[in-house]
Amino acid sequence: MDRSTIMSTIQQQRDFFESGKTRGVQFRLSQLAALKGAVERNEDALCEALKRDLNKPRFEAYLGEIAVLIKEIDYAMRKLRRWMKPKRVFTPLIHFPAAGYVYSEPLGVVLIIGPWNYPVQLILAPLVGALAAGNCAVLKPSELAPHTSALIAGIIREAFDPAVVAGVEGGVEAATALLDQQFAHIFFTGGTAVGRVVAQAAAKNLIPTTLELGGKSPCIVDRDVDLQCAAKRIVWGKFFNAGQTCVAPDYLLAHADIKTKLLDLLKSGIKEFYGEDPKQSPDYARIVNARHFERLVELLGEGDVIAGGQTDPADNYIAPTVIDNISPDYKIMQSEIFGPILPVIEYHDLTQAVSFVNRLPRPLALYFFSTNKQKQDSVLAQTSFGGGTMNDTLIHCATAQLPFGGVGDSGLGRYHGKASFDTFSHKKSVIKRWLVLDVDLRYPPYGNKLPLLKRLVGWFG
Repeated sequence: MDRSTIMSTIQQQRDFFESGKTRGVQFRLSQLAALKGAVERNEDALCEALKRDLNKPRFEAYLGEIAVLIKEIDYAMRKLRRWMKPKRVFTPLIHFPAAGYVYSEPLGVVLIIGPWNYPVQLILAPLVGALAAGNCAVLKPSELAPHTSALIAGIIREAFDPAVVAGVEGGVEAATALLDQQFAHIFFTGGTAVGRVVAQAAAKNLIPTTLELGGKSPCIVDRDVDLQCAAKRIVWGKFFNAGQTCVAPDYLLAHADIKTKLLDLLKSGIKEFYGEDPKQSPDYARIVNARHFERLVELLGEGDVIAGGQTDPADNYIAPTVIDNISPDYKIMQSEIFGPILPVIEYHDLTQAVSFVNRLPRPLALYFFSTNKQKQDSVLAQTSFGGGTMNDTLIHCATAQLPFGGVGDSGLGRYHGKASFDTFSHKKSVIKRWLVLDVDLRYPPYGNKLPLLKRLVGWFG
């Protein structure tokens, strides 16, 4: 779309929203059902597009993109009537006779900008919340996953009236044109650097934003765990989608007493999952493009590679790689890796590990392997992160009942389940009073009413 077409589409959606048709529960349910049906009908095509863009295995495509999305839709459809009901809240007796309510109303026309690493789930899951809340939406898929982007645009055309949901394909020019428009909300998933650009553009028009970003998510392994199980779960979480996951373990903090054994088990886990030569494995993805491949290759020159390290620029292939003897000042520790490279740092006590985590910007996720509940509680209390999992990786972000999002540099706002509905809703507070028992206390002339007012405020709150 060119700029004029974008503006025309947004105006069409504004007109439709103003008609009030999106506000009814049946309309919202019908749009969610249309989305679910379109995804299910196009499952094979979506998996094929993901294969072409990222060499994503069919299993990972279904688990990480399709299944999570379908569950999100089902949950929203099941809970929508409850979410939409006005919520009665406590009203101070000093306002008697009255009752307070919070109404959830749609925002209007919203913009959703998706990333390339999970180009199906991470643009359509926010749409679930936008539709459930009664909004119209413009979607901008990532041009870095071109086959999936084109397919998503086609699915949107197939499933929706463009006055309700429209897709805009393109690169920086299309994104810039969209960010110049007056949306009711902008939902962006991507890197921190681009997230700042989105936030600055939104600020010019005072548009509220949800920013789902990333960061260096730590994985801490204590000495009191089943190391073989821990190693398998770390290898799975780190190398799923070739490490191109915003909540992937970015670096590993291993207790000194178990580090050597854990490293051996990580190597064994890689071999078990992907064979002697992961390049030949049908279950291992590729780096999205040459630019990201070159960025990742530059991180391989420091520390001691104990597993992997092989690369092939012709195939954007980087083997599942584990690097030991990493120093905090190495380049690999300065920003999010977002690839299949796992640096390992040794620690001697949990206080040291927690201190290391807290010296870095607050991460999107944290993983802690320990069977000691006191240690788990201590880590949770002493660290700040978006969300996490004890004794596993990734799975917290695939749970509709858990709000998902970052903190600080790793993001702003929450979504999934009810949190998605709330993100795309305005909470309108209303007090309803009755036209009876109209006490004169609050009206002038005030005279000597203040002492009585103070007593009433103290008694009734």
